[in-house]
Amino acid sequence: MDVPELRFASGPRGRIAYQQWGEGADLVGVPPLAQNIELAWGWPDIVAMFDRFGRLGRYLHYDKRGTGASDRLRGVPGLEERVDDMRAVMDDAGVGRAHLLGNSDGGMTALLFAATHPERVRSVVLFGSGASTFEPDPSATARAAWPLQSRAFAAAWGTRASPFVDGFAPSLAGDQDFRRWHQRYERACCDSATLLDLLQMSRQTDVREICADVRVPVLLLHRRGDGIVDVARSREAAGLLPDATLVELEGQDHLGYAGDRDTWLDELERWVTGGVEDAPGPLPSRPSLRVVVLGRFAVEVDGREVPAGEWGSRHARTIVKRLAVARGWPVRRDELFELLWPGDRDRRRVGARLSVQLSTVRRVLDGAVLADRESVRLDLGAVDLDLVEFDRAQDDAAVVAAHGGGLLPDDVDAPWAAPTRAEVGARFAAAAARCARAHLDAARPGAAAVVARQLLEADPHDLRGHELVLAALLASDQHDAAAAAHAAWVAAAAPLGVRVPPLDPA
Repeated sequence: MDVPELRFASGPRGRIAYQQWGEGADLVGVPPLAQNIELAWGWPDIVAMFDRFGRLGRYLHYDKRGTGASDRLRGVPGLEERVDDMRAVMDDAGVGRAHLLGNSDGGMTALLFAATHPERVRSVVLFGSGASTFEPDPSATARAAWPLQSRAFAAAWGTRASPFVDGFAPSLAGDQDFRRWHQRYERACCDSATLLDLLQMSRQTDVREICADVRVPVLLLHRRGDGIVDVARSREAAGLLPDATLVELEGQDHLGYAGDRDTWLDELERWVTGGVEDAPGPLPSRPSLRVVVLGRFAVEVDGREVPAGEWGSRHARTIVKRLAVARGWPVRRDELFELLWPGDRDRRRVGARLSVQLSTVRRVLDGAVLADRESVRLDLGAVDLDLVEFDRAQDDAAVVAAHGGGLLPDDVDAPWAAPTRAEVGARFAAAAARCARAHLDAARPGAAAVVARQLLEADPHDLRGHELVLAALLASDQHDAAAAAHAAWVAAAAPLGVRVPPLDPA
């Protein structure tokens, strides 16, 4: 078959290379540790596997950023970034819903994508993968050996000493032509420093906690003798996923095109074609999103407030609040770790927990969160934020109109909100006082009273607000109400040691 055209989707931080071929149900291949989709067509066994994919439906695969034909940027993307890139590729290719095929390291991305964007997934198929690809609780000896093993593996990458073929495709280990070809292929996938980074990230990645949120069917295919990812990882994931089918196969090869590929491809074909497939639908439209933090906390999707039951936990709501207060600036993951799980120093454990919560946040906000390995931020290009609208108000009347109340009134003790709360309160108070005074000067006492009362609602102890309410009531000849307002002013001033002038009987 002809090599498909290489195309590029624009992700949040660079271009992602992809190819697609075939017709019918959409299948998306989620990349493993490192690959090069353009050069993979240079080995006949891989081409034979690709041909089989194309006979199952429209198959799409891509290189994750930092590898293959995709942009090589400083630092490889984190797990949440990979989910964003995958969505960008599907959007660019016009794929609405698809079966996801995740091999090895790609299986964890596929599961997180399914938990985050269930409306884009028909099913998930994992080959030689799981919810983690390494033993979750290794011995102290294994933990100590891991850094040395990773550095040795990366140092030999792309050279005659590379152990990749022996470990990943033992059935092809005696084929010298394949060894020489694969050494060139390794060099085209990524450099050794990037590989080491990828290995370290793979070691830390664990999505077991999101398995309960994967509500689509999952097929797990695993060779019992796989020496790279133990079949125990698929068995464990099958027990955690709500709708899982595990098929154990004979063989030792980790790579799908090596060894007996027809057996697992037959299972894949039965899975994809066994049900009634509706025609590929259009891309789902992006909803309008709004986050409210002034006067209350709410997230509105197409004008509907997201009910508390859709958040899953208060942690997800807390993340959105913290990101909203940051106004689109990055919030470091370490800060979120300490905010949500204070005192827990196990970075892998809290990292996995944060991925679970971010998955919920992304599902609620339709992905309007940008994350990298160090920080997370709200995507203000995809979501409206009332705090930003307040910041952009140009005059006093606009400031008063944009102020829906104090910042996050249910989180008054949160230290991370205190500086912004004080800033918002001071700006509103000054603008409201000037606005009320301007109404009084223009002989509009009713309008002045409305604004002055807003000032008191925000801060019952604001003495300017009390004075302005009194002035507005006196200007309106509401003497009984003015007497009550004067008494309230006196009561507010007393604890501060401020003397209020007596009410003029006239």
